[in-house]
Amino acid sequence: MILFSRSNPIDSMNRPYWFVIAAVLGALFVTASAAEDRPNVLWIYVDDMSDWMGCYGDELAESPNIDQLAVEGTRFENAFMPAPVCSATRSALITGTMQTSHGLHHHRTMLKKPLPESISTIPELFRVAGYLTFNEEKEDYNFTRDRDRLYSPEFKRPKMRGHLVGREVSWLKQLQGKLFFGQIQLKGGKFGGETGSKYPAESRLDASEVEVPPYYPDDPVMRNAIARHYEQVAETDEQVGAIIAALKEYGIYDNTVIFFFTDHGVPLPRAKQFLYEDGAKVPLIVSGPKIAKGKVRQDLVNGIDISAASLAVAGIDIPDSIEGKNFLASDYQEQPYIIAARDRCGIAVDRIRSVRSQKFRYIQNFQTDRPLYQPQYRDKFASVMRLRELFAEGKLTPIQASYHDLRSRPKEELYDLESDPHQVKNLAEDPEFLSALTEHRQALASWIKETDDKGQYPASEAELKAVFDYAKGKVASPEFDFLKSADKK
Repeated sequence: MILFSRSNPIDSMNRPYWFVIAAVLGALFVTASAAEDRPNVLWIYVDDMSDWMGCYGDELAESPNIDQLAVEGTRFENAFMPAPVCSATRSALITGTMQTSHGLHHHRTMLKKPLPESISTIPELFRVAGYLTFNEEKEDYNFTRDRDRLYSPEFKRPKMRGHLVGREVSWLKQLQGKLFFGQIQLKGGKFGGETGSKYPAESRLDASEVEVPPYYPDDPVMRNAIARHYEQVAETDEQVGAIIAALKEYGIYDNTVIFFFTDHGVPLPRAKQFLYEDGAKVPLIVSGPKIAKGKVRQDLVNGIDISAASLAVAGIDIPDSIEGKNFLASDYQEQPYIIAARDRCGIAVDRIRSVRSQKFRYIQNFQTDRPLYQPQYRDKFASVMRLRELFAEGKLTPIQASYHDLRSRPKEELYDLESDPHQVKNLAEDPEFLSALTEHRQALASWIKETDDKGQYPASEAELKAVFDYAKGKVASPEFDFLKSADKK
């Protein structure tokens, strides 16, 4: 029984109370036979990880469990997150909307506001439809809402701090015989992170075997960082294997649709937080009942489409507030573009937008008065420290040095992904590509206007002050200058 239609429910009622009543009624109306006809939905949600996996053609990767999941389901070659950083992406997916639509776009929002009552989160919609919902731990949402509205209080969460620890997943047994929507969070690229160590731990993969892309120097520290991501992928794969084994042991697997994906790309300097392929492109595999096996799709998918598709496989009507598209629908029409956005990340104030089509990636930098690599928390990472050292010593190539030099930051970037997969040859000023440049520029301008992209409005002084105070005044972006002046007085 579907209790939520595409129109907003009972606007005149006090929505929080209405939600509780609807959730209870939904649970009462889901009979045993109905539960058998509807699948469970599980998000295996990974932090900071790119698609360096065997099923994506990476010969160095050790990922047999993820590869098998792809064999048993459908793999998407062109999936992109709406933001290249955790909290903005997670805020987008849990609401099924672009983070820029409701002011959820800044990473590490200091003054969080309640989510508008007109917006129902994905777990709330599942609860209203009679599903038990859980999130094993990490949320990282840029808004406030009572957690008990999103996740079923009766679910016994394991004692963790943000992510699944190791391979202990016996707590999944409590899901036997229940209809559920759940999220399991894996550390991914945060496993054995770089912070606090100039030379991070070694990988089982020899650093001499990795490929160093041309936008990084071929340096031992960079090779080590790249090799370590393969270790992070291997660790994640073993956790995925443990989860799948438990689902099978407890008789849950066969009636569960699994969405395996990451929140953005590898935590390397020009990837995480930025809108090049390594930052926005992610692995996406969907497996389970009625999902095509062994299929590979090339069409463009936005992360918020996962939200819409998750509701659809459960037979839940997609409300008008959801901006994502159900890419699993039989009548699904491929999207011509995927928009992604980067805004303030911690103390680094910026605004970047990107349009990804099948052939091109277009990037517009709205604040060219600062370098791409602004000072921020990742300055403690071994890879970033080494890049700054080499830049100071004049040992970087022009393209490698350009990310440190504000004079080299262009307003627009356009890359032909077929001939230039590393995106190092900017075609924005090449007359031969004027038509493509204009097309993507206009697509972005239309999207900004139609969605009222909240990133076009400056952050409030109160929000900037909260960031400034949190950072104890150690900030570089000019937006904080008014606070520095006040301190001097």
